[in-house]
Amino acid sequence: MNTIGFDAKQETRAAEARADCHDAGGLQEGVEVAPLEARSVAEWDTFVEHHPQSTLYHRSVWHGVIHDVFGHEIIRLATRDATGLSGVLPLVRLRSRLFGDYLVSMPYFNYGGALARSESLARELMLAAAAEARRIGCDHVEFRDTAVHEGWQVRTDKVVMQLPLPGTYDHLWGALGGKLRAQIRRPQKEGAEVLRGGAELLSEFYAVFARNMRDLGTPVYPRSLFEAILRALPGDASIVLVRHKRRPVAAGFLLGFRDCLEIPWASSLREYNSLGVNMLLYAETLKMAIENGYRIFDFGRSSVGSGTYRFKKQWGASEQQLYWHYWLAENREMPQLTPDNPRYRLAIAAWRRLPVCVANRLGPSIVKYLP
Repeated sequence: MNTIGFDAKQETRAAEARADCHDAGGLQEGVEVAPLEARSVAEWDTFVEHHPQSTLYHRSVWHGVIHDVFGHEIIRLATRDATGLSGVLPLVRLRSRLFGDYLVSMPYFNYGGALARSESLARELMLAAAAEARRIGCDHVEFRDTAVHEGWQVRTDKVVMQLPLPGTYDHLWGALGGKLRAQIRRPQKEGAEVLRGGAELLSEFYAVFARNMRDLGTPVYPRSLFEAILRALPGDASIVLVRHKRRPVAAGFLLGFRDCLEIPWASSLREYNSLGVNMLLYAETLKMAIENGYRIFDFGRSSVGSGTYRFKKQWGASEQQLYWHYWLAENREMPQLTPDNPRYRLAIAAWRRLPVCVANRLGPSIVKYLP
């Protein structure tokens, strides 16, 4: 397994990539862009820990999780000057016959991209990634950013919805409004119960999650992904589960970082949505976030005006723009690897008709190549 540096051939390509960046006028005097060596991983994480704009997904722990679960090649680029690391860029290579060959920072999540002390250093990291992609024959590079980088093609069709949290749940409860409070109370009156925990709730979480993904026509992640995250982030990853008459009917997988709690995966069984179990799930998750001192709740990614956007908006969340920047190989167009692409409509419709056990068996081998 090589998740840290490059092998000999990769080192040669990296040197050529840095030369390309020099030719493009990107590198500053006295600054080096290079793959990070294994012995410097602690230095990477120290830089991430102290950078004010870092996200959970800049931490090196994800490189091991993604490599171990999906088998993808990991490339870590860093800028270094006389004082030490001055920027980092994690990249994952996704390569398949069906969806192409490309680099993403970071796949499967909303955040990633170059993290550096200055915009010019971020640009150098992105140039180095583009040069490496050109050398190894990738179709494109996707950088998932929360700020604009000039001079790159960019998608702005997605936002994340975030809610600033008050000091107490009573304050939040009062701000929700009567209609929302009634929707939350209904499943409680019907005997629904909420549990919070970790690995002991994983089987029930995954049963709800996998069923929901099948219903959406989307290949499901393997259970091993969530097992790996719980092991790798024991203090930051958790599960909230709603049961009705002992049956798991709604569930969320939570990740915390600094003052923000995020729910990257949440699902409920459709036949129970009229009971409001999804409303109870989110209410209890927000309560947990406040009780644990988080100041922001991140509802995750949505398209403006979509059903999920409106659902998150009703809780008081506001949108934060995402900027996904691209380097494209010659004669390549902006990738459209999303369920909104008409090209995938028939496949989505067919997937919804699969038995859940079949979808669970086939899904992981497909979704690993979808960013």
